[in-house]
Amino acid sequence: MSEPIEIQHKPNEQRFIIQWVNEQAELLYSLDPNNRKINFYRTYVPESARGQGLARLLVDAGMQWAKTQGYEMQASCSYVQPFLKN
Repeated sequence: MSEPIEIQHKPNEQRFIIQWVNEQAELLYSLDPNNRKINFYRTYVPESARGQGLARLLVDAGMQWAKTQGYEMQASCSYVQPFLKN
């Protein structure tokens, strides 16, 4: 990973993505704007990109964004759940 990794937030699609060759790693979320809650429900990293720390980068970016927006964070994605306990 010599090049910096670019994380894109696509709020209209409710996801964060990292472009990896011809595939994408992604963190998907759903919002409940009335109650100011966000649920991170899916993390996906293409097989060719696993072991590079991409999922962690996506979760960090997603949680940082949610925090700045004042959302209460939840995770139905098992990968994300341990990060919310910190």
